Amino acid sequence: MKRFFLLLTSALLLNVVLAQDSVTVADYQRAQQFLGAGTSRLVKNGSLFPNWIDGSNFWYSRTGASGRLEYYLVNGARNTRVPAFNSEKLAAALSKQSEKPVSADKLNPGQLTYSKDMKTFTFTFEGFSWTYNPKSNKLVKGESASRPQGASQGGFGFGRRAFGGTSPDGTKTVFIKDDNLWIREVASGKTYPLTKDGIKDYGYATDNAGWKHSDNAVVSWSPDSKMIFTFKQDQRLVGDMYLVTTNVGHPKLESWKYPLPGDEHVAMLERVVIHVDEQQPRIVKLKMERDYHRATTGDDISGMGGLADVAWSKDGSSIAFVSSSRDHKVAKFRIANPQTGDVRDVFSETSPTQFESGQMGESWQYLPETNEVVWYSERDNYGHLYLYDLNTGKVKNQITKGNYVVANVTKTDLKERKFYFNAFGLDPVNPYYRHFCVVNFDGTGFRDLTPEEGDHRVSVSPSGEYFVNTYSQPHIPPVFNLRNIRNNTVLALGEADVSELKEKLDWKPVTPFKVKAADGVTDIYGLMYTPTKMEPGKKYPVVDYIYPGPQAGSIGANWAFSPVRGDHQALAELGFVVVMIEGTCNPYRTKAFHDMCYGNMGENTLPDQIAGIKQLAEKYPFMDINKVGIWGHSGGGFATAAAMLKFPDFFKVGISESGNHDNRNYEDDWGERYIGLLKKNADGTDNYTMQANQMYAENLKGKLLLVHGLMDNNVPPYNTLLVVKALQDANKDFDLIIFPDSRHGFGKYSNYMMRTRWDYFVKNLKGALHPKEFKIGQ
Repeated sequence: MKRFFLLLTSALLLNVVLAQDSVTVADYQRAQQFLGAGTSRLVKNGSLFPNWIDGSNFWYSRTGASGRLEYYLVNGARNTRVPAFNSEKLAAALSKQSEKPVSADKLNPGQLTYSKDMKTFTFTFEGFSWTYNPKSNKLVKGESASRPQGASQGGFGFGRRAFGGTSPDGTKTVFIKDDNLWIREVASGKTYPLTKDGIKDYGYATDNAGWKHSDNAVVSWSPDSKMIFTFKQDQRLVGDMYLVTTNVGHPKLESWKYPLPGDEHVAMLERVVIHVDEQQPRIVKLKMERDYHRATTGDDISGMGGLADVAWSKDGSSIAFVSSSRDHKVAKFRIANPQTGDVRDVFSETSPTQFESGQMGESWQYLPETNEVVWYSERDNYGHLYLYDLNTGKVKNQITKGNYVVANVTKTDLKERKFYFNAFGLDPVNPYYRHFCVVNFDGTGFRDLTPEEGDHRVSVSPSGEYFVNTYSQPHIPPVFNLRNIRNNTVLALGEADVSELKEKLDWKPVTPFKVKAADGVTDIYGLMYTPTKMEPGKKYPVVDYIYPGPQAGSIGANWAFSPVRGDHQALAELGFVVVMIEGTCNPYRTKAFHDMCYGNMGENTLPDQIAGIKQLAEKYPFMDINKVGIWGHSGGGFATAAAMLKFPDFFKVGISESGNHDNRNYEDDWGERYIGLLKKNADGTDNYTMQANQMYAENLKGKLLLVHGLMDNNVPPYNTLLVVKALQDANKDFDLIIFPDSRHGFGKYSNYMMRTRWDYFVKNLKGALHPKEFKIGQ
């Protein structure tokens, strides 16, 4: 009898398992085809990179209909495009001289370097340099090529600044040794110190923002390579952060200075100019109070490899820079004399929340040639440019105006007194689509140079007369054309081909959407991924990928076409609807839009996410509103845990990766910019307390997976451990994955985490079985 009941029970359990939905190895193998590597190779001519030869000519390559690589030469002045050479003739010439057959179908000359008269070009093939004249079909073999044509020779400049440790003339590099700044002469290799009084935690040009740090020197070279603008950073009283390795034997302690919100002592900068061209290096200290370690557009003073918020005059006689207050509310525009150290305050701007000098990097321009400053401000609720008098510090006129936002300035034409810039908010379909525009210094003559609907990316010729325009939408592949800036003449250059992607994977594009935010008034935008093969009448669980910002949301400014994004389509292939919603409280719109959550970062755009998903479910009945999961990394990990703890009846499954769950345990610049300075309440709490996730641990109902790397030097792992402790104190069930040796992004374990994410949603949200220990890439 006992045996009968055991058999019956086993049979019933087996039937339950068999009845349960199951996701197979084949399903996972198909899903991984929708990762970047599997899709990008199936998009033909997905991008066009113009290689400018001079002010109006460039060459580019593309794959032809036969699969052969084709090279084209474009003349902007004539508005023409012709083949750069005949592949059959060049292949035959190479075959003759190299004494082995070269197929025109396999020919890939790579980088072409044209002569000044454009009659010949040089390229590398089979380890040798070759020079070819397409008209005469003359091919000359050169010396062995030790490196690809066009490789960098050393120092480089970018716009108004000289970035990085290499001087603009390429003769010198700087580096840090024993907390002092040193020079290395490129030609001789000789090194010598520029400073000698630097000590531990009080050194020159040191690169440490707490959340990221390096051994690189943070400097700004003068255009003539004779001076360096940098700082001496005082961190002596700043608190330390500690991480400990996991290994056999004694663990290693990793420690560095890491200021937190509310700390009495944070990193301070003493700005200096170092004269490197004199017989003995000379240090000139600027005559001003110490600056906070702050920048106007980010939470680090190291911008694009060099010192942020700095611009030299072309003759090196003056330096413009911006000082920001600790809470980012006040920005002071200043001019320094590099010879004397004298500093003049030209003007300042104060914001009730936080000031930013641009949307995509600093947009202010120092124009000492005309005694002017171009300043970026959101004072009229939109990010616009204003022209200031450098002598008086007064506004001369507003340059840009209207219901759009200046994204960044790409070119300043002093002779014609024009600005060329990218802008958000001009496209009727989506305010996040960028358009390329021009305007006169006096505010007249505004033109949108890229009127087609879509997100535009441009490459401007060295002369500034022409630009190559690439425009697309998330679901529409890119189109390429050449335009004349003056008369907008258009030359078509082709478009991307996704036919092979559709043929081999049954790929379909993402679905863009617009819904209302939680306030019921504000339009917000997003993307939706669905399985390529959907069953009629079936409901699919929903997974919300979230990054709450506030410096950029789940999509940010990335609205150009891409065949896939991350693993969203791959996850959708396993039987989910995946959504990305760009919530309020993020940039690229109005100042009011960005400030909607100021002071309350813990809101994490979650009311917007819920409102958006509910609206989508009304429109798309295949969405199962009763099975909603959520996941995110870093700030998205913070938001995911908050979703599970604050809205437990809506979000049923969450995967929180590397979350900054309590911003009192994250770097000072982040919280103090978006929440404000830490203020203590009478009861011992503060304005950060109720934004911390561990405060809501007792609310957990669903399945929550917490993940962190123990060597995370961006968001320290103690953020997640605070939530772990609170959940244990509340006697809650949850899951935890620790990567003992991993930094913020998990490194070599990122695919392991991706597969675990798939497994977790398949099991706990879809209620299905998943393959055991599937290895992505197999």
